[in-house]
Amino acid sequence: MKVIEAIGGMGRFVKKGGTVVVKPNIGWDRTPEQAANTNPQVVAAVIDCVFQAGARRVNVFDIPCNEARRCYVSSGIEKTARDHGANVYFPDEWNTIEACFGYESPLEGWSILRDAIECDAFINVPVLKNHGLSRLTVAMKNLMGMCAGDRGLIHRDLGRKIVDLAFFLKPELTIVDAYRVLVRHGPTGGNLADVELKKTVFAATDPTLADAYASTVVGLAPAALENVRVALERGFGSADIASAKMLELAV
Repeated sequence: MKVIEAIGGMGRFVKKGGTVVVKPNIGWDRTPEQAANTNPQVVAAVIDCVFQAGARRVNVFDIPCNEARRCYVSSGIEKTARDHGANVYFPDEWNTIEACFGYESPLEGWSILRDAIECDAFINVPVLKNHGLSRLTVAMKNLMGMCAGDRGLIHRDLGRKIVDLAFFLKPELTIVDAYRVLVRHGPTGGNLADVELKKTVFAATDPTLADAYASTVVGLAPAALENVRVALERGFGSADIASAKMLELAV
């Protein structure tokens, strides 16, 4: 995967013999063409890079919004990820760790999947798409799939909460699938007329920067995203695209 090679290789993030979480969006009972989930070919390429870097195990999982088994199958991610050697499973929502922060957070004590925390590297692989509440869902919001419990409550004061979630989980790397982009009626989509072919994948070590850059792919300013504004107020990451060492691959 050339975008990984361009940032110094997956070996920067993956320990030999380690366990790595690759976290795509598998939230919806939609096909790859409908662009509501991460493209399975992007997931496969990331898995290959992780194994090539020497990982012993790659875990792929999500807590979907639609019925989990349908989402895993319809998205194409279950079969493709397994074909590339990953361990794909439905996580146990009782096997969690309570989130804790060194500051006041509305997510204090929220149940986070243990497997997302007890790993050697966490690689976030969101799809870039429209969202009716947050305008876009990209890096930070994709992490909600690691939260057990009533996630609908997270949508209140959403920008602040997903920044806290990114701060708590601290993904080593974010690889954004912007090959097919759902530009309207997200996050579920369903109509192919709402999908635009961007043929783009980009990577960042800073989730704030990933979300900021994602906004420009669909013609928005980074400040249009509440979570980017909140992150910058806190000094969590950067949205300075012009000076960032961010590398893009058009495929």
